[in-house]
Amino acid sequence: MASPDSDSAPTTHPATAPTAPAGQGVPQRDRDPLATGSLRHVLARPFHRSSEHRAPSRAGRNLPAAVTVAVVLIATLLTGLFYVPLVLALLAGAASGIGVWEVARSLTYKGVQIPKVPAVIAAVLMPLAAFFGGGEALSMALVLAVTLVVVWRAFGPRHGMMLSIMGSVFALVWASFLLSTAVLLYHSPDGSRKVLTVILLAISSDTFGYAVGVVWGKHPMAPRISPKKSWEGFAGSVGGAVVVGVLCAEFLLKMPWWQGAVLAVAIVAVSTVGDFSESMIKREIGIKDMGTLLPGHGGVMDRIDSILFAVITGYVIFELFSALA
Repeated sequence: MASPDSDSAPTTHPATAPTAPAGQGVPQRDRDPLATGSLRHVLARPFHRSSEHRAPSRAGRNLPAAVTVAVVLIATLLTGLFYVPLVLALLAGAASGIGVWEVARSLTYKGVQIPKVPAVIAAVLMPLAAFFGGGEALSMALVLAVTLVVVWRAFGPRHGMMLSIMGSVFALVWASFLLSTAVLLYHSPDGSRKVLTVILLAISSDTFGYAVGVVWGKHPMAPRISPKKSWEGFAGSVGGAVVVGVLCAEFLLKMPWWQGAVLAVAIVAVSTVGDFSESMIKREIGIKDMGTLLPGHGGVMDRIDSILFAVITGYVIFELFSALA
């Protein structure tokens, strides 16, 4: 993810900040919660609207923490896909709820106040509705979620009511409804392998695109949105994902190799759109990450932005393949 330009948000580098002896000259409310050792503040930190969340940083990620988080998430996902299906629904529900919370919190920087309580509850329930009731239940859950938010907001202040409702619908569709289609895909024939293939392709797109872009990237795709994404990196994404797609088609899904290639190209395209979409939102708001919950990664939305568009695209393409068979 690219960081916003220096003119999009105030930047304060810790290396240039004035220093003072510990406990002197720094009010208690301004000290780092981790430094104070306050358990309550530490636990609240992932959801704390702090200047760290807002200010861009040139510092690298915490690699050991990032790897640990990735391993835990992958293990949980594989458990849900192949051993305990309910874990998949609960994982999707948790990611949806946290994602909506992160979007709601981030939009407050632009004065858009989303009713977090009904929005988060609805976001958690939508993947569960898809798991237990299928597509019809998911559609009904989305309608009820929007209705709940509108009714809840009707009893709030009149100022900003329209933006609040529109922001709520945006957050629910983006962070919850799109992710819920992964649960629908899971319930299709060979669904666990299909979901795994789609996620592998989204990850391959990011990984190969980053690797090729770092070495050969010279021509930015959209410099005003994400200056570090290059056409060379995009070509790397397509090439790497096509290889992974063909291998998944041959050995995982037992389908024609060309279908794996078509699926890979489509997912690279929509994953790039998803990445750009979140970059546009973060640049407009003036934040580096959507959250701080996942050490070394940022927020949940920072990790699933490309996957959200990939799963619904995979769902549609697999349905088309089934219709053509």
